[in-house]
Amino acid sequence: MLLWNSGLDSCFKNHMQRIHVLNGNHWSNALCCWLNSSDSRNPFVEHAVQYAVAAAHAKFGKDRTDALQKILLQGLDITILGCNEFYSYRNQIELQGLPLTPESLALLPPFSSITFNAEESSGQKPEVAKTGLGSSAAMTTAVVASLLHYLGVVDLSSGKKVDADLDIVHMIAQTAHCIAQGKVGSGFDVSSAVYGSQRYVRFSPEVLSSAQGAVIGIPLEEVISDVLQAKWDHERKKFSLPPSMTLLLGEPGTGGSSTPSMVGAVKKWQKSDPQNSLETWRKLSEANSALELHLNALSGLAEKHSDAYQNVINRCSGLTSEKWVGGEDEPSQAVIEALLGARNAMLGIRNHMRKMGEAAGIPIEPESQSELLDATMNMEGVLLAGVPGAGGFDAVFAVTLGASSDNVIRAWSSSNVLALLVREDPNGVSIENNDPRAKEITTAVSSIRIE
Repeated sequence: MLLWNSGLDSCFKNHMQRIHVLNGNHWSNALCCWLNSSDSRNPFVEHAVQYAVAAAHAKFGKDRTDALQKILLQGLDITILGCNEFYSYRNQIELQGLPLTPESLALLPPFSSITFNAEESSGQKPEVAKTGLGSSAAMTTAVVASLLHYLGVVDLSSGKKVDADLDIVHMIAQTAHCIAQGKVGSGFDVSSAVYGSQRYVRFSPEVLSSAQGAVIGIPLEEVISDVLQAKWDHERKKFSLPPSMTLLLGEPGTGGSSTPSMVGAVKKWQKSDPQNSLETWRKLSEANSALELHLNALSGLAEKHSDAYQNVINRCSGLTSEKWVGGEDEPSQAVIEALLGARNAMLGIRNHMRKMGEAAGIPIEPESQSELLDATMNMEGVLLAGVPGAGGFDAVFAVTLGASSDNVIRAWSSSNVLALLVREDPNGVSIENNDPRAKEITTAVSSIRIE
């Protein structure tokens, strides 16, 4: 069984992961043996497997529990294939003398061997060179979803996905991911991996209190049963980019940023200057809401006035923003106004994020990124550009109109920025049975046999 999950994170991230669940042997001592193997211990996979199996026990009655035990006694052989898009291959591309373009990335074989950052002078083990697309959340979600489907708790078959099943996957994946990382984060990476593109408000951390406070002696099945019955109060609303718009993500290659340390600096600033920080957050929230409003308006116009919408997009894709004027009719003018409104909202978002960074003493939008983003937004057919996630040096993004993305990719390449192959995907977690790349397992495959 093969699973693929993908999603847009805060309009800027895409998550992919493949999981094979095969029959194996000796399930009875699986978790005990695995937990004792500290050399290759992965808490995200560990908790995903434990919690998915516990969820199956919690959801099934006595009659189905016996059948579940028979399945588990056959064993599980889990193979995790990491998509290239999760990892940085800039060094390999440059060593081969290839241009920094998506076409060069596409030449890499599927599931290429992962790369590592240079070893630190302290002698610590070098870290995997990642692109910052939430790989741990995507992997956790894929493992949980594949096991729940395999064990019959949910049905994720094509055309059969229902919200109730996705909700179970979401609850178990969120719990496993939060416990594995030792804190309750935003939860957006997991939510986007489960549901796809969306507008999201995090659940209250209290829903995970039973899992966080679990002590030795309480059956895991009871803990997970409490999690499944808790009042999950997160909010999500489907969201995707309007038609004929392309999301681009670029890797500048100027060094990574530590999200936890940057978040910590912002929280410290909030405590030291509550009045100004609250005002900045309010303005940023208003700008974010304005951007959402304009993008949703564009989606509505595309649906109601498709010809006028497409004509404006095609025309504006070859023009810089100051020339986006002169709608031929009322619908066309409404499209232009919404485009300019979205663009101005993004400029406001960038301004407030820069101010936040300056106040907190961290580079949320570093000067080098600002120069690149300004140049990108001044190009023909570019609606908006910014830094994703917590900001910093890791990545940049742009949303382009029509066929203008090729020009941005070339400009980024000349500025030493590698445009990645990822795109927005609103579908969320799903099964793939015929992905040809899964048949060409390379040396990049990380195989964990539980027995």
